[in-house]
Amino acid sequence: GGGKMAAAGREEPPVVLEVVAEEAAAAASAGFRLTAVRRDPAVRLQHGASGLEPLAWSEDHRVSVSTARSIAVLEQLSDVHSGGQDMVIHRTAVPAPAAACLLKVGPKKEVAECKEKFASSADPTVSQTFMLDRVFNPEGKSLTPMRGFKYSSWSPLGCDANGRCLLAALTMDNRLTIHANLNRLQWVQLVDLTELYGERLYEAGYKLCKADTPCGELGDFPEFQRRHSMQTPVRMEWSGICTTQQVKHNNECRDVGSVLLAVLFENGNIAVWQFQLPFLGKESITSCNTIESGISSPSVLSWWEYEHNNRKMSGLIVGSAYGPVKILPVNLKAVKGYFTLRQPVVLWQEMDQLPVHSIKCIPLYHPYQKRSCSLVVAARGPYVFWCLLLISKAGLNVHNSHVTGLHSLPIVSMTADKQNGTVYTCSSDGKVRQLIPIFTDVALKFEHQLIKLSEVFGSVRTHGIAVSPCGAYLAVITTEGMANGLHPVNKNYQVQFVTLKTFEEAAAQLLESSVQNLFRQVDLTDLVRWKILKDKHIPQFLQEALDKKIESCGSTYFWRFKLFLLRILYQSMQKAPSEATWRPSHEDTKISISDSPGMGSTEDDQEEGTSKQASKQGLCDTSKGVDIDDPAEDSLHQSSDIGGREPMEEKLLEIQAQIEAVEMHLTREHMKRVLGEVYLHTWITENTSIPTRGVCDFLMSDDGYDDRTARVLIGHILKKMNKQTFPEHCSLCKEILPFTDRKQAVCSNGHIWLRCFLTYQSCQSLVYRRCLLHDSIARHPTPEDPEWIKRLLQGPCTFCDSPVF
Repeated sequence: GGGKMAAAGREEPPVVLEVVAEEAAAAASAGFRLTAVRRDPAVRLQHGASGLEPLAWSEDHRVSVSTARSIAVLEQLSDVHSGGQDMVIHRTAVPAPAAACLLKVGPKKEVAECKEKFASSADPTVSQTFMLDRVFNPEGKSLTPMRGFKYSSWSPLGCDANGRCLLAALTMDNRLTIHANLNRLQWVQLVDLTELYGERLYEAGYKLCKADTPCGELGDFPEFQRRHSMQTPVRMEWSGICTTQQVKHNNECRDVGSVLLAVLFENGNIAVWQFQLPFLGKESITSCNTIESGISSPSVLSWWEYEHNNRKMSGLIVGSAYGPVKILPVNLKAVKGYFTLRQPVVLWQEMDQLPVHSIKCIPLYHPYQKRSCSLVVAARGPYVFWCLLLISKAGLNVHNSHVTGLHSLPIVSMTADKQNGTVYTCSSDGKVRQLIPIFTDVALKFEHQLIKLSEVFGSVRTHGIAVSPCGAYLAVITTEGMANGLHPVNKNYQVQFVTLKTFEEAAAQLLESSVQNLFRQVDLTDLVRWKILKDKHIPQFLQEALDKKIESCGSTYFWRFKLFLLRILYQSMQKAPSEATWRPSHEDTKISISDSPGMGSTEDDQEEGTSKQASKQGLCDTSKGVDIDDPAEDSLHQSSDIGGREPMEEKLLEIQAQIEAVEMHLTREHMKRVLGEVYLHTWITENTSIPTRGVCDFLMSDDGYDDRTARVLIGHILKKMNKQTFPEHCSLCKEILPFTDRKQAVCSNGHIWLRCFLTYQSCQSLVYRRCLLHDSIARHPTPEDPEWIKRLLQGPCTFCDSPVF
């Protein structure tokens, strides 16, 4: 199964897939079956899903759902502050624009005259074609208006101002826009690419290159159609982040991150936009080049990115509604280390009328050829077409074939787990197939197994699937299926979640993680969180493996993982309130305070005696939220609660102490990092905004803390500072702010300021930033800050790895 493989090892590419292949073969022979378990809650959509592939899951754990009125965005959080077992989902939306999008094909007045002329033409082939074409008439008139979204696509991580993903959205009426979510609640449109591209074409006279023959008159219907089809987007896809070089005024070169967005148009052209990062809007656009693909009726596109001997190859894979699939070369100007093909490579050439619906390109490692390769999978009707691309001394090797017999209906949605190459396909009847690639000497074969969603959700129809970034969950858009042979009267669209991995697999993957960042693995940490909240303890094997990792390896990632586990354990031990706290209680008059459940007086405690069993019993009951009206349950609840109260509180205090100790360790490690930066970047007398002396004193104040590196570093810094102290002052009363607490600063007049956890400076302004899980706060960078402080302030939270807003 996919999960088993995933856990096999993530250290180095070479190891992974050999293990993968053997494990998968073993799993197949053992008849291992993936058990999909439902994960609550299901999220109800306010409008029906729309467009092709309506579901996409971003690298920063946000699921976008294209609907008839907006793009619903569901952000998955691994919340350490909530004891509820359900998945924590933060919901926002990108609304569809109110005005219809009219493509720019010429001067407004001329366009209006031409439309009038075509609509009233005596030739029915012209008037009918014109009236019924939704590109020419998006607002409809006699037809229903085009509302909703056709497609959405997430950029890689690190593209917006907060270092997260951007969302490219394509409406039904062909408006292509890019949005960012900068303040947690609202989405902002950064740029309208349809408008910009229309302007470009208008200025170029609707010719792509200078040598083009002069174009016809707008009054000719074929020319009118041509100008529309050359700017009607079909799909758009983001490339990975690449590095470009920028020459500064003093002739220094600096590396700048950039990302490409390829937009496929109806006539087969592809516009490749290049954006400088972070993407802020129109001013971040570096260039836009148009490539002619020569594919008629194009339907889908995907980036091909291949790394071979430290040389990066790139190209665009384009599929057609008639069947062919080919890779086009993309020449990237000013992008370091990128190469491309000399000419297009045809992966499938038959015009067999099987439309290509979806293409995924997955980088893998070939265990027998001992080199990296690309696996391209495309959904064509009910079949999966696959192609293995491998660069050897002889050139580019292409192996291709089809996997048949997967579905009895056409595939409506396909998604891939990029980490291990597992592909998931689904048809509208609620059947999902998991395809696991297994390498053979030359090419590969697929093991596949069926996931029947009807066994998890009952009878459903499926409209789209997406797999989470680390492969832990599958999101599915469902509506009611047939009941007793009848179709449902109403359709309720829901996004539901299914687990694809077991807790053990998720834990193993987190321990062997190559990214070493908890935020980037939220889907895995959520599975772990769920298990601990259910069982109310951290499994022994995980504790031991983690302690071993902490001993053998200096990475703070494992300390953060430990902190995460302890916090969840602490939440699981908390008493669940047996009734909603906001609801007025009608029982007040009947129960005197000392008798109320769980309030037993201290004398009772001593009489009852503390039994371990009773404490466990009390825990189980409170977690279910016992109904107080039932007298039998009430008495049981009461006695066990009184019996188990003290050990419970002791246990909580013990966990709290452990949490404190781990947080302290992480703080000290980060303090050492900050002091290292201070030592490297400051002159002897320069006052940086970092309370250097305070941090040094704080690190040395605990006798139990003996770290040689810290001692040596502090010695060097104090020598550099001589006797200067540069204390921080309270902005209200000008008193000195002592550094006694890592989280806050309190002056002698009692004014309290929170400390920035990235620089340890006190935040004395009204505005500051918070990390996603509200663990800690950070100040905003100021124009006076040197580069290295700005760089420190870009860091994620030191406790939970989440980004800071």
